[in-house]
Amino acid sequence: MSKDTLFAISLFPYLGFLWFLTRSKKTPKLALIGFYVLLIFVGITIPAGIYAKIHYGEALANIDWLHGSAESFLSISNILVVLGFRQAIIEAKQNNIKQ
Repeated sequence: MSKDTLFAISLFPYLGFLWFLTRSKKTPKLALIGFYVLLIFVGITIPAGIYAKIHYGEALANIDWLHGSAESFLSISNILVVLGFRQAIIEAKQNNIKQ
């Protein structure tokens, strides 16, 4: 199985993961947004990879400016997830102190 096929197949479990997180209504909102931003990263990485292959004849990983631009969405996603859970932990601690 090629890496591209594996990548495409891996989207289905991730979509299921997002569905369950959204339905549970227990995930901090900012963290949930971060998990959805990861889909934007995927949506940008695919055309960026195609552009790198057609325009430069190289893999996306070999075109620094294009690869870095696409990867910035992964960084944004990670930051949102961390900040969302950090905020939830702070709120939980404050609620425990008040009780």
